Amino acid sequence: MNKRSFIAMLAAAAFAVATGGMAMAETTKSKPADVRTGHAEVNGVSYYYEIRGEGEPLLLLHGGLGSIDMFGPVLPALSKGRQVIAVDLYGHGRTALTERKMSLVDMGDDMAGLLKTLGYDKVDVMGYSMGGGVAFRLAVQHPGMVRRLVLVSAGYAQDGFYPEMLPMQAQVGAGMAEMMKPTPMYQAYAAVAPKVEDFPKLLDRMGEMMRTPYDWADDVKTLKMPVMLAYGDSDMYRPEHIVKFYQLLGGGLRDAGWMRETMSQNRLAIIPNRTHYDVFFAPELAAMALPFLNGETKVKTWDEQVKAAQ
Repeated sequence: MNKRSFIAMLAAAAFAVATGGMAMAETTKSKPADVRTGHAEVNGVSYYYEIRGEGEPLLLLHGGLGSIDMFGPVLPALSKGRQVIAVDLYGHGRTALTERKMSLVDMGDDMAGLLKTLGYDKVDVMGYSMGGGVAFRLAVQHPGMVRRLVLVSAGYAQDGFYPEMLPMQAQVGAGMAEMMKPTPMYQAYAAVAPKVEDFPKLLDRMGEMMRTPYDWADDVKTLKMPVMLAYGDSDMYRPEHIVKFYQLLGGGLRDAGWMRETMSQNRLAIIPNRTHYDVFFAPELAAMALPFLNGETKVKTWDEQVKAAQ
C-alpha cells in the first residue's frame, strides 16, 4: 500500500468518527459547564486534562492521532455515575510535543504522575488503541494505582496486527503531513493543538514508535487486577492474538463450571459490526464496560432463574 492509500485509510477513520455522531473539530468549540479543565506538568510534559461527573474515578485515554474528543459519543454514558478524568496524550490534542520520543512506557509513567498530581491514589482505567497501550503500561508499571482495567482494541505484541498492517504503519512520518491536511484528522488536530506546526514532527514520532518491535507477553501475566479486553469483530488485531491475550490473563483456559466456580475474573468482549476505527464510539462499548468497571459480576444461575419463574 502506498502513502496515498494509507492516508485515505486514515481519512476514512476520521470520517467514521464524524458519521458516528461527532465531528471532531466541532466538539472542541465548547465544553459542558460542569467540566473542569487544566494542564498538569508531569515529567517535562504539560498534559491537558478534563474532569467531569461524580463517583468512582475513571481515567480515559484516547487513540493515536486523536484526542479526548474521540470519546464524545460515549462520554455522557461513561460519566453518568462516574468521575471521568480524560487526558490528551503526549503530543496529541492540547498536549504539546517536547523533545522526548513517543513511548508507551514513558506515557504509562506520566499517567501515574498525572494521577498523583490531581490527587488520585487509585482509579479504574479505560484506553483505546494507543491509549490502551498506555493504560496497559500504567497497570504493569504502577499496578497499585489501577483498580480495574479496560483495554479497547489494543494488543500486547507487535505481531498481533495483521501482517499487512506493519508496512503501512512503517510509512507513517512527516512526509505524509501535507497530504493529510485536507482530512478531518488533521483539521481536528489543528483546531486545538498548541503548536500546529508540530504535526509533521508528531507523525515522525508516531512512525518511530510503531516501527519499534515489542512483545509484552510476560508483563500481561503480572496483571492481578480484573481486566476486560474489548474489540470489534473486524478489528485490526488478529483473532488468534486476541484469544492469546485473554488466555495470558487466565481467561479462556477451561469451562467456567456449573456455578461459575472456575470462571476467570477477566472478560473478553467482541462487538459485532465494528472495526478498529469505529469501536471506540460504539454504544455497546459503554454498556459492556460499565458493569465490569462497577464490579457487577453476579448473574442469576439457571437454577435461580427456574425457581424465580415458579
